[in-house]
Amino acid sequence: MIELKTPAEIERMHVTGRFVAEVLTEVGRLADVGVNLLDLEHHVRGMIKRRGAESCYWDYAPSFGKGPFRNVICLSVNDAVLHGLPHDYTLRDGDVLTADLAVTIDGWAADSARTVIVGTPAEEDLRLIRATEEALEAGIEAARPGNRIGDISAAIWTVAHDYGYPVNTEFGGHGIGRTMHEDLHVSNKGQPGRGMKLRPGLTLALEPWFARTTDRIVYDPDGWTIRSADGSRTAHSEHTVAVTEDGPLVLTRRSTEDG
Repeated sequence: MIELKTPAEIERMHVTGRFVAEVLTEVGRLADVGVNLLDLEHHVRGMIKRRGAESCYWDYAPSFGKGPFRNVICLSVNDAVLHGLPHDYTLRDGDVLTADLAVTIDGWAADSARTVIVGTPAEEDLRLIRATEEALEAGIEAARPGNRIGDISAAIWTVAHDYGYPVNTEFGGHGIGRTMHEDLHVSNKGQPGRGMKLRPGLTLALEPWFARTTDRIVYDPDGWTIRSADGSRTAHSEHTVAVTEDGPLVLTRRSTEDG
């Protein structure tokens, strides 16, 4: 069942979204050469505890995972892009790091992800990240009353196509609200004018993610971390968005972002 949120409920999600944005900003600041992923994990644990929030990831056990997830943030490096299990890895110069975070505060969830470069950036990595960010903004722009889910998917895919990046359709965006994953799948590839009509009160997590040269994925032995099948680098951008009468409202916008 798809639950439309009231303006008051959207504002409660916005409170959570601001905190998620704060944490991801902090992770981006801390991600540097010589920093261990487990140190980032524990830092985020502290932030969540101090805020009185609850991790959506802890004990998460979907059908595609291997046992319950026992971390509070997904950290994926280089060719890893989704569900990266924090582990004993020290960041190196030029690494591409994706941080994905979802929490609830007072029963309302928000979910966001960003990809950053550690140390010296390579132009091809900057281009890949930029493509996911532009695709996300295109998807957000399409999240307006009267449009359809396919309009969001098509907007995301168009940006990927223009950049020349293939698109995987196994994992994409989703409904969000009282829990991290609510009904409604938002593919990163689709046709305009198709799917459910968007109505005010609909809340979605939109998350374009691309690998440079493949749309196929493989899993690490940990059963969680998803990588590009050919080892090419990846990037992932995500925001929680509310459809309102006045247009899309981004609930996880970081202060360092435009818009």
